[in-house]
Amino acid sequence: MIVVDSSVWIDYFRGDVSPQTDRLDDLVAQRRLSTGDLIVAEVLRGFDTDREFDIAHHLLTSVKIFQLGGLQVAVQAAQNYRRLRSLGITIRKTIDTIIATYCILNGHELLYSDRDFDPFVKHLGLQSAMSGL
Repeated sequence: MIVVDSSVWIDYFRGDVSPQTDRLDDLVAQRRLSTGDLIVAEVLRGFDTDREFDIAHHLLTSVKIFQLGGLQVAVQAAQNYRRLRSLGITIRKTIDTIIATYCILNGHELLYSDRDFDPFVKHLGLQSAMSGL
């Protein structure tokens, strides 16, 4: 399963064109994507009009939505953060650590454009949905 991060959803709804939004277009057509509850919150909070909110809400809730939290994910996310910090890498947002950890624990690929996920790929085994393309 491919989980789509807010960084890609936001670019997609803005109409930005990138390899990641092109990949999202393909995944929407194939119905091979998912997202997380915390990602939905990150994306929906940014809309100014009810119309834009409703359009995004409809699309986001038409895909599989995982609950990203829980004690196991929280503890492992803290360990992952500490591991990266011991390598001299500081992740800027706790939510990114939770998202990456959830994907690692569950064997999901992550479609992202936020550079904070790169260390998870390089050092912790996160699978990028852009690799091999």
